[in-house]
Amino acid sequence: MLLAVAGGPGPTSHAAPALDYEFFKGRVEPIFLKKRAGHARCYVCHSQSNNAFRLEKLSPGSSFWAEDQSRRNFENVSSLVNPADPAASLLLLQPLAPERGGNPFHSGGRQFASKHDPDWKTLARWVSGAKLGAGSER
Repeated sequence: MLLAVAGGPGPTSHAAPALDYEFFKGRVEPIFLKKRAGHARCYVCHSQSNNAFRLEKLSPGSSFWAEDQSRRNFENVSSLVNPADPAASLLLLQPLAPERGGNPFHSGGRQFASKHDPDWKTLARWVSGAKLGAGSER
């Protein structure tokens, strides 16, 4: 899969939006640690799994990832983004309720009941190229 990552090589013509590491670290990673009513945190399942969406295990006593762990999370989670069609990214479809266009086979439940969920919107902004500190972050 072709992936345009901020600071990395990407296509030169009609390039897909580059994924911004700072937006990921500041806005996206906290979503993975957030407790959502009726659900386990994404981290609980995805730090123990060996599937496409795998998060680094937190160091003992830590409440957030170290820089090197965040970089690995960024690389791993970036592979779930479809740069040619951000709306079709697995990162957006897997946790979304099937009746709202999500994947009915996500075994972790429906983390997002709709595309109106603020955290789902944050993920959608990131896969669409939002940059931290830029006007697109809101």
